[in-house]
Amino acid sequence: MKIKITYSKTSLKFLAKQDDTTVIRITTAIKALLHTPPLGDIKKLKGYENKMRLRIGSCRVIFHYHKEKECKILFIDSIGNRGNIYK
Repeated sequence: MKIKITYSKTSLKFLAKQDDTTVIRITTAIKALLHTPPLGDIKKLKGYENKMRLRIGSCRVIFHYHKEKECKILFIDSIGNRGNIYK
């Protein structure tokens, strides 16, 4: 099954503010989520049914999977620094 990555506006805004090496590091880690099973430091978030977080150094990526017609979608809800992402 094909998996498509979709980013929210806030996550794209965060990536636009980062330097090139940080962007490459984050996007590489996000692409590792396409493997079965997903690779990386992943934990399920408490209080949410299907949201998870990916740790990349001091950055966090909040994401979830959902199915749409014939493909699975990896939706990146938000990307941010450790202290601010959970607020």
